[in-house]
Amino acid sequence: MIVVATSDFEVYHGVVNELRDRGSAFTTVEPDETLPEETTVVVTGGDHADDFPGVTTIVADPEQPRRAVDQALTAVRGDGGRTIIGVDPGRKPGIAVLAGEMVVAAFQVPLSDAVDVIQREVADAPSPLVRIGDGSRLQGATLVNDLEDVRVELVDETGTTPYLGSGARGMGDVLAAVNIARLEGEEIDTREIEPTAGELQIIKDRARKQSETNRAIDEMLARRVAAGELTIDEALAEHRGDSSEGGDPDEDGS
Repeated sequence: MIVVATSDFEVYHGVVNELRDRGSAFTTVEPDETLPEETTVVVTGGDHADDFPGVTTIVADPEQPRRAVDQALTAVRGDGGRTIIGVDPGRKPGIAVLAGEMVVAAFQVPLSDAVDVIQREVADAPSPLVRIGDGSRLQGATLVNDLEDVRVELVDETGTTPYLGSGARGMGDVLAAVNIARLEGEEIDTREIEPTAGELQIIKDRARKQSETNRAIDEMLARRVAAGELTIDEALAEHRGDSSEGGDPDEDGS
């Protein structure tokens, strides 16, 4: 059982609400009370970090109660609670965080934010693993190449996107990420992808749509976007800078 034992109101409020939102079994006691016999994990604040010898103790940051609850749930489940993150790559990747077989968090964020989210979720986790689907080649390669200090596997994502019934629209990428997290893949350190002419044209078309003047970026900038070096907005800004120096903004031939 998880026991919350703290005199820090912010820690208490954050952790208890998080546990309730998860539907997790827990109880609360005052820090100086005797712990219940069935106690498995104690969640407390920094002022009582050393008050529970012989019991797994998790010190909660009042600003990050979810992390403490994730750690508590992992401890309750024992060795089966390894942190595995599944990623369905794309312009807005779906990201699922599993502790063992349980999904403890899910996100869908812009590609530019995905690495920060993943690195935050694997921080302090013992032997974490990130599994990335092999679709959306350019975005997937960007994630593989930018992730540091974590084991990454490339997973065949065929069939990982489930059928979405009524009311489930928009959940497909996150549910696919859950399935990707549960599939073994091939360990990979880097992934070099040469964008196809069609992929570069798609990037140019997207840039044209986002441009206030309906101008496309050139192939060199499109390649940098494909490699994850620039966002489309950044490429457009560089393109405007080049154009202001007398270049022809439509010399890309598209």
